[in-house]
Amino acid sequence: MQMTFVTTILVGSPIVAVLSINAGLQTWGARAEFAIRVGAVIWFVTAVVLFVYAKRTNAGDGGTPPEAELDTDIDVED
Repeated sequence: MQMTFVTTILVGSPIVAVLSINAGLQTWGARAEFAIRVGAVIWFVTAVVLFVYAKRTNAGDGGTPPEAELDTDIDVED
């Protein structure tokens, strides 16, 4: 969760700033609504990307790699 938050701030802030250049944001309410709408999309995309990354790699959480989860020594009797 911390990685999602930090990545969203580092990547999302410049994206929101660039997208707001051409937007007509005359009031503080319009600015806040714009930041929330764009920020929500950025947060969701970042969360999904980091989830997929953590699933595919050993994200340092102490889990076992996917290869170790396979039990290849199963004795099957006919």
